[in-house]
Amino acid sequence: MAASRVAAGILVSRIFGFVRDIVFAHHFGTGALADAWRAALRIPNVLQNLLGEGTLSASFIPVYVRLLEEGREEAAGRAAGAVLGLLATVAGALAALGVWAAPWLATLVATGFEGDGRAGILASLLRILFPMTAVLVVSAWALGILNSHRRFFVSYVAPALWNLAMIVAVVGAAGRGVFGADLIFAMAWGALAGGVLQLLFQLPFLLRFLKHVVPSLSTRITGVREIVTNFVPVFAARGAVNLSALVDTNLASRLSTGAVGIMGYAQLLYLLPVSLFGMSVAAAELPELSRDRTAGVKAVRERTERAVETVLFWLIPITAGYIVFREEVMAIYRTGGAFGETDAIATGLVLAAYAVGLPASGTSRVLSSAFFALGNTRTPARIAYARITVSAAVGIALMFPLDRVTVGEPGLELGLGAAGLAAGASLGAWLELALLRHNLARQLSGGSLGGSRLARCLVATLVATAVGLVPKLLLPPVQPALAAAATILPVAVAYLWVAHALGASPESLRRLYRRGWRR
Repeated sequence: MAASRVAAGILVSRIFGFVRDIVFAHHFGTGALADAWRAALRIPNVLQNLLGEGTLSASFIPVYVRLLEEGREEAAGRAAGAVLGLLATVAGALAALGVWAAPWLATLVATGFEGDGRAGILASLLRILFPMTAVLVVSAWALGILNSHRRFFVSYVAPALWNLAMIVAVVGAAGRGVFGADLIFAMAWGALAGGVLQLLFQLPFLLRFLKHVVPSLSTRITGVREIVTNFVPVFAARGAVNLSALVDTNLASRLSTGAVGIMGYAQLLYLLPVSLFGMSVAAAELPELSRDRTAGVKAVRERTERAVETVLFWLIPITAGYIVFREEVMAIYRTGGAFGETDAIATGLVLAAYAVGLPASGTSRVLSSAFFALGNTRTPARIAYARITVSAAVGIALMFPLDRVTVGEPGLELGLGAAGLAAGASLGAWLELALLRHNLARQLSGGSLGGSRLARCLVATLVATAVGLVPKLLLPPVQPALAAAATILPVAVAYLWVAHALGASPESLRRLYRRGWRR
């Protein structure tokens, strides 16, 4: 139920995110401005990811929940206040430093932009987006409090306001005749305003839990030292992941124009199921796994296995869909604007390369949450570095040869170097999963990843894919949106039906079916 609330909030937010990217694709396609925007979002996002939701949740929530479970509400509130004070101070200082150092950061992170105008646009965007990121870090603290009290939907639906603000900014500015770089800057100001709205939206729901919360900078408060101690290895792991993202951005900037933009479009689609199913289940289970820790290893193992089964139930068919029906999936960006057929083909191939690692990435979120709940934040950190090393090595080996492979008409062709970076990320994701599973099995004295239910999901996926191939191969040329609907909808219906018939559906979905039949 908790995972459903998280998924519902993320779904609403992601729908607005897709609308935002559809609007963006319509106006900017995969050109130089798209490259500058994707790089600009990536750099301050490092700060958000290092200090924000994933890192904060892994280090803060287990300690905060334990204090609440022990009936020490005042101690929990004081610890939360200290974390808020420390977090806001560090995030504010780093954001200010980022604004000041924007020109150097632009050159450092996107070396390939120098000399063609993209670097200057990137630096100007960073000066707007760094303050936004500091606000979003504080918003992640609010999410941690709400999640700990099982108020999941509010914090995960709040980012919809961030996306909505950018949509309004772009549509409004374009309606007044603004275009080009000025339109990109309007979108950045909309992102800053949206970050503030995202935080303010959570405050009314947060107030009831702030009775004992007093912001401070003290590390002597009960639980704070443990939170900081847990924070360091998680910060290191997230730092490795974000360093990898920055390296990918730098490498992509050295490829042909459009590579950074193509990666951005593909990553949005790739991250949607990871967020909806991997992140939602992991976020919902982390507080419960932290509570189960007191019941013993067996309770943690059983909850982890159920969570993995749920994640794989959804991610396996989506993986197949992204690979086999990638052209139909790309219809979401085909609105008749700047994002054309060549952009769709190139982005679809990059998406397919990312999709290979999709089940591994989603499952790793759950296994990492199990480690965090058990108080082990160092093992996922060490494994993250192994993943990044492999991802970077494979990506670098493939990117330049693949960039010489192009799609599209002469003069409008796009290279496929970004697909090499995506393939490296997928291989790294599977390595991470294998190492996490091996280490967690030792800590939990066993554990499976789906078992026979996984095999039934694979059978249902094969049947559903065959169903989708019929309209894909037989339909005459039609509008991309119609082709997508005629192909993807039968695939989804066939998978859900066959999976249920084989007994592979998660318990929450089976309950939904039963309620529907009774009516």
